[in-house]
Amino acid sequence: MKRILLYFFLILILSKIAVLNSGCANIIPPTGGPRDSLPPLLLKVTPPDSTKGFDSKTITFTFDEYIDQPQDIFRNLIVSPMPSTPPAVEHKLKTLTVKIKDTLEPNTTYYYNFGDAIKDINEGNVLHNLSYIFTTGNTLDTMQLNGNVVLAETGGIDSSLIVMLYKSGVDSAVMKERARYITRLDGKGRFRFLYLPQGTYYIYVMKDTRTYSDKDLFAFADSAIEIKPDATPVTLYAYTEIKEQQPVPTVSFPGGNRGAGARTDDRRLRFTSSLSGNVQDLLGDFTLNFDRPLRQIDTSKLLLSTDSTFSPAQGTWEIDSLKKKLSLKTTWKENTLYNLILDKDFAEDTLGRKLLKTDTISFTTKKQTDYGSLKINFLNIDLSQNPVLQVSQGGQVIKTFPLTTSEIYQQLFPPGDYELSILYDKNNNGRWDPGQFFVVKRQPELVRPLNKKITVRANWDNEFEIGGPL
Repeated sequence: MKRILLYFFLILILSKIAVLNSGCANIIPPTGGPRDSLPPLLLKVTPPDSTKGFDSKTITFTFDEYIDQPQDIFRNLIVSPMPSTPPAVEHKLKTLTVKIKDTLEPNTTYYYNFGDAIKDINEGNVLHNLSYIFTTGNTLDTMQLNGNVVLAETGGIDSSLIVMLYKSGVDSAVMKERARYITRLDGKGRFRFLYLPQGTYYIYVMKDTRTYSDKDLFAFADSAIEIKPDATPVTLYAYTEIKEQQPVPTVSFPGGNRGAGARTDDRRLRFTSSLSGNVQDLLGDFTLNFDRPLRQIDTSKLLLSTDSTFSPAQGTWEIDSLKKKLSLKTTWKENTLYNLILDKDFAEDTLGRKLLKTDTISFTTKKQTDYGSLKINFLNIDLSQNPVLQVSQGGQVIKTFPLTTSEIYQQLFPPGDYELSILYDKNNNGRWDPGQFFVVKRQPELVRPLNKKITVRANWDNEFEIGGPL
């Protein structure tokens, strides 16, 4: 009997131990809680927001958590009216201090917007567009002006642009004077001026450097803007008046003059060709692109032939204005071997370099089946506005078609994915023209992107129809 009771107590003890061990295995240590995803919260500002009769030289913002060093404060902080001396911005623990360095104007409403400058120190959560206003007078100005900015050449947007209001209508003001009010664009190209006084202003758009340059994007309105209740929204079209010349992408050819443009040799004429994979596009020119401008050129010493028999072929050579690009214009035969013989004296650059010996470049043209045909029918297009169809890839216009009818057809077109847009060609010269602000006051020609992307397939009849008003 004693032995049975002993076994019973032993089983009971082992069962309790198993239960306790089972319970312990399910204990989960604390994870530290969810990640902080909230930006700093403004608890207090001194003097208070919307203060009237403001006469302080310091504004102190207090937050509910530690904040980081303000980010890119010159770009982010917008102060309107623009001060002649920017304020100093300092931070310490949970406070941000703005020290006003400029002399405040009487009876003027000031607006501060910090953009994305403020964030917490631990997680980097950004407090977007913290704003603060005050007036040195007895009344806050309340006028607004809304609008948007469109890139005239593409119909797209550039959110890095700054919109500016000037009091002076003199052309040179954009170069010599400081804007009165400024604001930035949002991600959709829209802008909004707040807390403006009534009055007449001249509106311009510039890069975030806030200085005019004919090589940077710029926009202007045709007439002065009246700031008043229920002011009409403004649309501005930005353009670059002078484009910096981009280098022409080229490919060094693998055959013929094997060292040209490749090995370091001060005596050798250096150049590259437009060939891609030693294959010539049926729709383009063959080009030679030189490292230095040419001092002398004799195209009679360039001989074009076809096949292994070197049968003579016809073509015309053209040199560009910089004397660095030599283009061969001809009607290519498909799937054909071409040979270009370059006499060693055919060209000399400004450093006196020539070919070291006569050389030959051999290449093959593409087949017609490498291309597809392209037909586009426009259901509603106003031909009186001189529309030009622009076909683009990766944001770059690669082909234009002035439209004299509602349909275009190309027997050969390179396969690929393309975006379409319509250029309204005011002067009917077949290309986009920028605006001109000084003296002429000419707005840029406009391009409207079409909400239609097309895919051209090789060896295929590609047909598309585009409706809606254009």
